[in-house]
Amino acid sequence: MERRYQKIYSPALNREMDVLAFGHYGAPIIAFPSGGGQFFDFENNEMIAVLTPLINEGKIKVYCPGSVDSESWLNAGADPHWRAVHYNNYQNFILENLVEAIRFDCESPDIRIGLVGCSLGAFHAVNFALKFPHIFNYALGMSGRYNLEQIMHAQSGSEEVYFNNPLAYLYNLHNGALQHVRDNTHIALVCGQGAWEEKCLAETNQLADILVEKSISHERDIWGNDVEHHWHWWRKQIVHHLGKRFG
Repeated sequence: MERRYQKIYSPALNREMDVLAFGHYGAPIIAFPSGGGQFFDFENNEMIAVLTPLINEGKIKVYCPGSVDSESWLNAGADPHWRAVHYNNYQNFILENLVEAIRFDCESPDIRIGLVGCSLGAFHAVNFALKFPHIFNYALGMSGRYNLEQIMHAQSGSEEVYFNNPLAYLYNLHNGALQHVRDNTHIALVCGQGAWEEKCLAETNQLADILVEKSISHERDIWGNDVEHHWHWWRKQIVHHLGKRFG
């Protein structure tokens, strides 16, 4: 399997961001780490290993960036507004720098990109797909949290928080903005019903209910009572769903 490590400079974050990429050909996918995670998490937790057949067959290419979760949503010492401001800088890195690098690597200036993530990484995947469906045509969220105020344990009247909170802004998506999402992306929401999944399950169902109401293309896939909030199950879920989508 082709494996590449690179640093991509982000003017918005004023630093270089680490990225691991896997594969030689196929549909590009950004894989976000779990909450507070790093660019090597998918590799270290065998997520890349279980995707090896899809990668080696040229079905997908996987790009694994680091996160700034500990400086944004998980930074309990910061005001929610400033957590959102920092996250928006990360958003700028993804949109302006990583997407550009992926399209250059794929030799396709307009190629659409998929997104995957587990735990807080699921939030990133789904949030980017809902906000920028013309770039990201697919998102797989596994054991995700989708209510920022619950994640931060704090309420905020900040617009920056609101426009990154799917369980807030999606209610008010109408007309052309809503049709833009309907026309361009698909959201797969997966969650177990076992240990440490209670909050994720509740928010997964809440989000899926809104997607039903808004007629946004999606799949709600709820696994059994033995399925825990753990990499062991995320490996099974990612193979199942990416296999269906790209296999």
